[in-house]
Amino acid sequence: MDDALKSLRARIDTIDDAILKLVSERAGIAQQVGRAKKGEKIYRPEREAQIVRRLRETNPGPLDGDTVERLIREVMSACRALEQNIRVAYLGPAGTFSQAAAYKHFGHAVEAVAEADIDACFRAVETGRADFAVVPVENSTEGAISRTLDLIVASPLRICGEIMLPIHQNLMRKSADLEGIDRVYGHAQSLAQCQNWLNRHLPRAERVSVVSNSEGARRAAAEPAAATLGSDAAAELYGLAVVEARIEDEAGNTTRFLVLALTDAAPSGRDKTSLVVGVHNQPGAIVKLLQPLADAGVSMSKLESRPARSANWEYLFFVVCEGHRQDAKLAATLAEIESRAAFLKILGSYPAAQS
Repeated sequence: MDDALKSLRARIDTIDDAILKLVSERAGIAQQVGRAKKGEKIYRPEREAQIVRRLRETNPGPLDGDTVERLIREVMSACRALEQNIRVAYLGPAGTFSQAAAYKHFGHAVEAVAEADIDACFRAVETGRADFAVVPVENSTEGAISRTLDLIVASPLRICGEIMLPIHQNLMRKSADLEGIDRVYGHAQSLAQCQNWLNRHLPRAERVSVVSNSEGARRAAAEPAAATLGSDAAAELYGLAVVEARIEDEAGNTTRFLVLALTDAAPSGRDKTSLVVGVHNQPGAIVKLLQPLADAGVSMSKLESRPARSANWEYLFFVVCEGHRQDAKLAATLAEIESRAAFLKILGSYPAAQS
C-alpha cells in the first residue's frame, strides 16, 4: 500500500470518528429537547421537513439530495427512538412498497406494523394501536387509489405528511430465467403498471391479481412455474431471484402515499392542504366553487372526483392546493369555498414532499 492511499484512509478514519462524535452529540441534545417538551409530541413533521429541506438546499455534493435526505432521516429516526417508540401501520405484509414508503419517511428506528388492508391501517390509528398510518393514495401511471379516498372522507384522521416513492417493479421467481413461467402474480396496480412489458415478453402467462406483491412473492417462492412482480426487499425476504429489473412501463412511475394521524402538521414554510368538497347540483357548480382559489392566486395541484355515497350520480371532489390552512390567504379562501359548498372537510395540512 503506497503512502498516498494510507494517508487518504487515515483521513477517512478521522472523519468517521468526527461523524460519530457529532451524531452522538446530536442524540444527546435531542434527548434534552425531548425532556424540555414535557410530554409534548416528540415527532414534529414540520420540523423534520424543515431540516431535510435545509440540508438538501445547502448540500455541497458529491452525494445527491436523495442520499442526503435518506441519511438525515435515519439519524433523526434513531434520535427520536431514544425518547419514544413510534408505531407506524402500513399496508402489508412485509416487503411491500408501502413498507418502503414508511421507512423512507420515518426511518428504520420505528415499529412498522403490517396491516392486512387499507381499512385496517385506518383502524389501527383510530383505535390507538398505531401512532401513524402510511397508505397509498395515487399512482402516476394508474391514478387514484379509490379505497383511500373513500375512507378518508368519514375518518377522523388527518393528513400530516406525504411521501413520493419511485416504484420500480421487478419480475422475480425461484430461478433466474424467463423459461417455463406460466403465471405471474402481482397486485392489480402492479400488473397494470407492467402490462406492456408482460405483453411483449410473457404473452401466454396467466396474470393473477393478489392482495399484495408480497403475497405474490410468497406464492412464487412455492411454485416453480410462477413469477411475481415486486420490490428488491420482497425478493430478498422470500428468497427470489430478480429475473428482470425495472420492468414498469413508465420510467417515472411514482406512488404518492399519505401519512395519517389524529392531528395534522403545523406550518413548515412549504406546505399543502387537502380538502374534499361536495357541490350543489347546478350547472357550472364546481367552477364557481373553486373560483376563490384562482381569485386568491392559490395554486391547485390536484382535483379528483369520486361518487358520493349519499346519492346516485352526485360527486365529491378531492382538492390539493398549495399553502397551509393557517395561512391567512388560504384560510380566507377556504372560508369562501365553504360558504359556496354543499359540504367541505379539510383533510389536513402537511409539508410538501420532495418530488
